[in-house]
Amino acid sequence: MTPLLQVRGLTRSFGGVRAVDDVSFDLGHGELLALIGPNGAGKSTCFNMINGQLRADAGDVLLEGEIITSKKPRDIWRLGVGRTFQIAATFHSMTVIENVQMALISHAKRTFRAWRPATAHFRDEAHALLAQVGMETHADRPSSVLAYGDVKRIELAIALANKPKLLLMDEPTAGMAPRERNELMALTKRLVTTNKIGVLFTEHSMDVVFAFADRMIVLARGKLIAEGSGEAVRADPKVREVYFGSGRTVAQHVPG
Repeated sequence: MTPLLQVRGLTRSFGGVRAVDDVSFDLGHGELLALIGPNGAGKSTCFNMINGQLRADAGDVLLEGEIITSKKPRDIWRLGVGRTFQIAATFHSMTVIENVQMALISHAKRTFRAWRPATAHFRDEAHALLAQVGMETHADRPSSVLAYGDVKRIELAIALANKPKLLLMDEPTAGMAPRERNELMALTKRLVTTNKIGVLFTEHSMDVVFAFADRMIVLARGKLIAEGSGEAVRADPKVREVYFGSGRTVAQHVPG
């Protein structure tokens, strides 16, 4: 079976610095793949090239065998690639359900006549998405009053509006308390399993990575230095030396 996502020889330089250097990996349907590495490893650059926000100097990104490297983020989104961001944000002037409705309207490429508000459309679909992320009872609340963990759930509902095959999550648990982190990733894991969505996520919280990732890839100075299961990464000497520092192990770095 063709992998959901194929990254082949992805390369990007800024001036004389090669931020991503010939990186290749695959992601399967229904798989959670963590992209980790120390600060400056090239994670964000790699992530943004996959999403179309940055153009690659070399290499290709394929979605179900189709090259998407030169496409714009909006076109990639319409092909079934959802995205969440490190700093979650919603339209504060709208209610929770209106935020999700706007995403559904965008996906449907709809425009509406002035005498019928856009918020009259896709209410059932929006309620269904909010139910998936545990936020249906908050549907009519202003987004401006939500706790940050709830904003992250709304962002996830918005990302699911285009029924993605692939979900790109940039630091999904940034700014969240430990309990909120685990709840959000457990929710993501359930959605992935149920809908066979592939997820690529970057993450600094190693407890989240080792608890929820099916597999992980490790970058350092733009190069892929290791990939595999959590157990394989824990045992990899390059990871211990380059990512976590000499003399420490991955297991010691992860909170108990």
